Amino acid sequence: MKTKKILRAFLPPKKNVCLAKIPTVADFGPKSKEDAEKQLQDDTRAIDRLQERLYAGSSHAVLAVFQAMDTGGKDGVIRNVFSRMNPQGVDVTPFKKPSSRELAHDYLWRVHAAVPARGMVGVFNRSHFEDVLIARVRRLAPKEEINRRYEQLNGFERYLTENRVVILKFFLHISKDEQKRRLQSRLDNPKKHWKFSPDDVAERGLWEKYQEAYEAMLRHCSTEWAPWRVIPSDAKWFRDWAVARVLRETLEGLNLSWPKAPKGLKKIVIPD
Repeated sequence: MKTKKILRAFLPPKKNVCLAKIPTVADFGPKSKEDAEKQLQDDTRAIDRLQERLYAGSSHAVLAVFQAMDTGGKDGVIRNVFSRMNPQGVDVTPFKKPSSRELAHDYLWRVHAAVPARGMVGVFNRSHFEDVLIARVRRLAPKEEINRRYEQLNGFERYLTENRVVILKFFLHISKDEQKRRLQSRLDNPKKHWKFSPDDVAERGLWEKYQEAYEAMLRHCSTEWAPWRVIPSDAKWFRDWAVARVLRETLEGLNLSWPKAPKGLKKIVIPD
């Protein structure tokens, strides 16, 4: 199967998902880290050019949604792919524990406020899906309410896509062994201590429950209008390359064009 075809593939709606059977190391794409980095440079240069057209034309918005287990690489891929664009055309929103003001509204209130305007690329570091992930694992909402939220989230995303917001959803898939290695590296390196929290160990103890929550999310919320892509992410260089390639192909598929110039420009003379 060709690389482009694989990267365009996504989880079909209502498909049963077993993450344990999905590889966290890819058997396709670049054969080495060096090759991937070279292709990444080419892709991000193309993305930068395409983003300028997106910003100028303001015909669509693009929303990239990232979910992963702890240490899955959300920060890294955002830094390595999206920071190479013009920053005035990119909005990054990290969704952390809701504030008291946010909790006073419906759970999608803070999410809708962060949806990018047309012409912008929006990036969600965690997202509205936390409300069917940690809320399910930590029992922050009744089971019946969690089940209702799947369809609510699908309806919300359908509304956005019908209003010209292109949604790209990435689940960065890492193995339990790789997570342990990354957590240990944070403990061993004083410069990474700021990244480590004792809560990370407690959350790791809930690995199986989180896997079940992610499987349910992927099954219920991969739709025709906003499908999930599962990205093998044990190799950081592959993860970055895959996300960049999907983003590039998506922007190319929008057939972006420059806006029409105002009439009379040819008659304008810039004074000395």
